[in-house]
Parts: sequence; C-alpha cells; structure tokens
Amino acid sequence: MKRQTGIWIDSSKAIIVTLDGGKERISEIESDLENKIYHEKEGNKGTFSGSHHSNNENKFEERRKNETNHFLKNILSHIKLADELYIFGPAEAKIKLEQKINTDKSFDASKLKMVESAESMTTNQIVAKVKKFYH
Repeated sequence: MKRQTGIWIDSSKAIIVTLDGGKERISEIESDLENKIYHEKEGNKGTFSGSHHSNNENKFEERRKNETNHFLKNILSHIKLADELYIFGPAEAKIKLEQKINTDKSFDASKLKMVESAESMTTNQIVAKVKKFYH
C-alpha cells in the first residue's frame, strides 16, 4: 500500500495529511516566519559603517530566508517516508516547498505528483481534498 501525503501550506503553517493503508494521520507544523520589518530594538534608520549602509529590511530579509529554509526542512523531515506527494495552498509557500523538494538531494522529487493553488481551508476540507486527489 502506498503512503500518500497531501500538504496544505502557507507562510504560517503546514497541515500534512498522510493516508496509509486506510488510516489517516494529520500533522500540523507551525512556522516561525516573521511578517514585519520594524523591530523596536533595532531602530528605524539603519546604520552606517564606513561606506556600507545596513538597514532593518536587509536584516529582515536574511532572517526570513533562514526561517523559511528551516520551516521547509522541517516539513521535508515529516514527509520523507511518503510514496506520493500532493501540495496545495495559497500564495508562494507551496512554490518554495516545490523548489526545495526539487533541489534537496535527500528527497526523491519524482514522488511529487501535483502542486496547485487553493484558498484557506479548514482541516476537514484539507483532508477531504487530499482523499479526493488520491481516489
């Protein structure tokens, strides 16, 4: 029996539904992604160090990149035993996950069956969509 996995993902969380031998398992992974640039302790003018100017936006982008990478690696560790994979969700998080799967040498990218857009959904709607996709 194939272990079929569906992932609904956005920047705040990923809901993973695994169908395995008639059983379903639901996992939720929260992301630690920051969604704002201004941080009270960092000030708002940026800093000058010689001819180099560093501002909060650069720091934010670097942090966000690292946090996104950590979030996607966490998801990959939860789905490494999947035989088939279906990804859906709003915005760009699903595309970043697809790119991570395609570039991560420890994951077999041929397991990825489809990536598509979907609006915000309840957990029950997510489970129903995954079941419909595989049956």
